[in-house]
Amino acid sequence: MITDVDVREADAADAPVLARLRWAFKQEDHDGDLCEPVRPMKHAEDWIRDRLASERWLAWVAESDGEICGHVFLHLVERMPEPYEDNTPVGYVTNFYVVPEHRNRGIGAALLQALRRHAQRSGIDVLIVWPSEGSVPLYRRAGFRTPTELLEAR
Repeated sequence: MITDVDVREADAADAPVLARLRWAFKQEDHDGDLCEPVRPMKHAEDWIRDRLASERWLAWVAESDGEICGHVFLHLVERMPEPYEDNTPVGYVTNFYVVPEHRNRGIGAALLQALRRHAQRSGIDVLIVWPSEGSVPLYRRAGFRTPTELLEAR
């Protein structure tokens, strides 16, 4: 289904494009409301650049015709050491976005596949996500399941 799309790990040099796509993603969350943002896009660009350089945040991008058309981020959350099991980090999957005109071509599945391959190679055995209603079917197809126990405080 995918044609002419390459998936690769993102690096800090991708921050300007990733920030622009983050702003587009959040505008979609607000039903396209074009109100003036309270933060400049440069804030997101700097944040993304710093986090990708830190190695506790990772990201994968999908490129079509040399342009980034989708991305997914993985934040590594450390776990406390314990005497009986590894304390490999938990992976928090977030900021998953495909540009509207590139959707329904398998790009999202390819991004999640790259992220999951990395997790398996790195020994990360738990990935968590707070999906939007519309993204639940995609995550389920990628192997994500509803946890049997989850507690939340607000």
